[in-house]
Amino acid sequence: MAQIINYSNIIYAILIGFLPALFWLWFWLREDCHPEPRRMILLTFLAGMIVIPIALVAEKIIYSSFLYLKLATENYYGFAMLLLWAGVEEYLKYAAAYKAALRKKAFDEPVDALIYLITAALGFAAFENVLFVLKDFGMQGFLPGILSANFRFLGPTLVHVASSALVGVSISFSFFHKEHIKRNIVGGLILATFLHALFNYFIIKNGDKDILKIFLSVWFVIILVIFLFEKIKKLRNKK
Repeated sequence: MAQIINYSNIIYAILIGFLPALFWLWFWLREDCHPEPRRMILLTFLAGMIVIPIALVAEKIIYSSFLYLKLATENYYGFAMLLLWAGVEEYLKYAAAYKAALRKKAFDEPVDALIYLITAALGFAAFENVLFVLKDFGMQGFLPGILSANFRFLGPTLVHVASSALVGVSISFSFFHKEHIKRNIVGGLILATFLHALFNYFIIKNGDKDILKIFLSVWFVIILVIFLFEKIKKLRNKK
């Protein structure tokens, strides 16, 4: 019976963990006037998932180092550590999108950078969601796992989208100006890292307090991304 329950939890966690990411993937793909090859979307989504173990190992090393240096405790994470964690995740999501799509022929118009960065971010978020929901199932039971999924639909999943989208926007605006691409990538990653770290910091600091304000700030960034999405779709080479 225990095994059946455990297997059921795994199945529920996979479904609940992936549904938010798949919904947002559908939402963003329908905004693309020239849909990307499904194979490339799938590869990029999977690449985003694959880098999760790398992120977990890197974040564990950072955490252990901060504990050793007495810069953090088991109950206190300073902003510097959260910044490094966010930086690891933002770089790995970018690397996943780059390896899977951005260095290939499928990347043939400015808006593609935004699509592929968001897709990699959603693959990353989907796997992360499953791990968090499984943890909640194991520690607290089925209902908290469901509540955790709802929280991740509105919060962390959208943070991954918003932060990676900023990197995608930076790359998109350098599509016709290759001399600026390295600067734009670095700038986008720095901005995305600060956004991600700030969200994590305020969630940890405030808990359930002011959670609506925190989510509203993330939604503001999403609305900005939608506006920029429309601007990027109109970009043309002026040379």
